[in-house]
Amino acid sequence: MQPTYVLTDTERDELFAALQTVTENPYADYAAFSKAVTVLREGPLVPSAFVDACRIIRRERENGVSDAHALRNCPLDAEVPVLDHDDPLADKYAKKKTFVGETLMELFAQLTGTPLLAYASRFNGDFFTDVVAINRYSGQQTGFSDGELVYHNDRTAHRVRADFITLLGMRCPSEELVYTGFVEGRALLAHLSADEQQALRTPWFVTPFDVFSKDNNNSLTVSETHPILENDHSFRYLDSHTTVAPDSPVEAKDALIALKNALARAEKKRHRLLVGDLFSFANQDGLHNREKIDVQDAQRAKSRWLLKTYAFRDESKAEQHEGTWVDGVRGLVAD
Repeated sequence: MQPTYVLTDTERDELFAALQTVTENPYADYAAFSKAVTVLREGPLVPSAFVDACRIIRRERENGVSDAHALRNCPLDAEVPVLDHDDPLADKYAKKKTFVGETLMELFAQLTGTPLLAYASRFNGDFFTDVVAINRYSGQQTGFSDGELVYHNDRTAHRVRADFITLLGMRCPSEELVYTGFVEGRALLAHLSADEQQALRTPWFVTPFDVFSKDNNNSLTVSETHPILENDHSFRYLDSHTTVAPDSPVEAKDALIALKNALARAEKKRHRLLVGDLFSFANQDGLHNREKIDVQDAQRAKSRWLLKTYAFRDESKAEQHEGTWVDGVRGLVAD
C-alpha cells in the first residue's frame, strides 16, 4: 500500500520542533494535554504539508474514496525505549519522559475531526495504548501476543467500538516482515447477495470476549446476540470466533459461510509499518489483521511496538456516547 503522503526530512524536523512545544503529560492529565495540542493546531508552527495531508485523508473518508491511509517519515520522540514484555505499560510509564508520538497522534485526530476515546477498564483509561507483545499472551488471539491475528474489528464483543484506529510505528525491526492487512466493508459487500446481507443484518450472531478483556473483568464471557452487518457497510466480526447464536435459523449459518467466502475473495490492502509510519484505518467499516510474512528472528520481531489510538468518526458520533463518559472526562467510556 502506497503512503498518502511522505514527509520530507525538512517537514519532519519542522513538525518535530512544533510537537516538542507541548509539554503536558497525556497519561497524567489527558484533558490538559488535548487542550495544549489544540493551541498548537491553531497556531503557526505546524507545517502546512502535514495539515494538507490530514485534510486529504478527511476528505477521502467523507467521500468514500478510501478508509485506510498512511503517512510516512513522521517525527518520533528522540529516545524510544525498549519495553519490557512482562509489564510493558509500567515500563513505558517509567522510561518514556517525552510525548512527541502522542502529540502527533492527538494532532492528527484533531485535524481529521475524529475525537479520541479510551476505555476506563483498560490501561488506566489511557488514550494512547501500545500494540506490543506481552509474555503471558504469547500464542493467543490478541493484539498483545507475538503471533498473527485473524481479520477482525477491535473489541468486537463490546458495546462501544471505535470508528477508526491509528497506529504509529515506534519500533519496527527492519529485518522482519510484518504486515497489517485491511479489507474495506464495501469490498465485502460486493461478494454478498442481497439475501445474505439481510441475514447478516439480523441479530443471529455472538462473539466471545477477547482474553485481555476477560482478564480485566472475569464476568465477561460472550456478547449479546448481534448482527454482523450494520449501517451501510460496517462489519462486527472476529474471524473464526464470531458464530451463530443458539436457536438461530439455518439462514444464519449460511450467511456466516458466505461472509467467510467473501473475506477470502475481497480485495485487500496490506501495509508494512516502518518506524515513523502513521497508519489510520476504519475499525467498523472494514476488518484488519496481522500477518507475519517473513520473520528471521522471533525475539527481534517481538520488540515491535506500535502506539495506538481509538477514535470516533466525528464530533456528532462522539456526542451519541456522552452518557458513557466516566468521571466527567469526555471520551473516556465505561465499556
